[in-house]
Amino acid sequence: MQPTGNTILITGGGSGIGAALAHECHEAGNQVIIAGRRRDALDAVVANHPGMAAVTLDMADAAGIPAFAQQLLADFPALNAVLLNAGIMVAEDRINLDVAERTIATNLLGPIRLTHALLPHLETQPTATILTVSSGLAFVPLVATPTYCATKAAIHSWSLSLRAQLKDGNVDVVEIIPPSVQTDLMPGHAEDPRALPLANYIAETMALLRRQPTPPEIHVERVKFLSEAAQRGEFPQVFAALNQS
Repeated sequence: MQPTGNTILITGGGSGIGAALAHECHEAGNQVIIAGRRRDALDAVVANHPGMAAVTLDMADAAGIPAFAQQLLADFPALNAVLLNAGIMVAEDRINLDVAERTIATNLLGPIRLTHALLPHLETQPTATILTVSSGLAFVPLVATPTYCATKAAIHSWSLSLRAQLKDGNVDVVEIIPPSVQTDLMPGHAEDPRALPLANYIAETMALLRRQPTPPEIHVERVKFLSEAAQRGEFPQVFAALNQS
């Protein structure tokens, strides 16, 4: 992925990691389009970034995604990158079917549906990039959020396969793997001293994304405790430590 000159869609761009990455991409000279459910949050981000655009999108709305993609490409025919960042994380008391279905629809089916709708266009561009966002919890699950962790494990697996399927074409697949970051993804996360400050996370992530060639997986140092646990032979110990409370 080239660091500048892209036209990039960022889902979940109204807050947290998505908004912070949108800022960095905009500052680097890219045309940035942020998408999300809350128009007020999107407008607040755009207000501070002249030239940035915002469009509303519910990643759980299966019927709405094809029409969204069609209008997006009509308005931004130079689109050559999509960052699939939107997601929800909700604690579950044993099996909560409503939470599980909403989480799967947003975190897993949404990215798959949107990629399906945009991929034919991306393949016509000279170079293009699909950036997925999984989690350190894709590698070691947090038992309080089982469906969230399962969707992120699925995104990791899907990213591996999609990258292999597209390896002979012009579309790169880059997986971003965050640790716990101080955002409003869950209540209390923004103030959690154990989580990585958002500014620190974004600075390290952007440095990795700017490497040429771009690494296929973006592991900041903090997430390696989780993402490399199995290869260190420490999965049981890390699983126990993560879930001890």
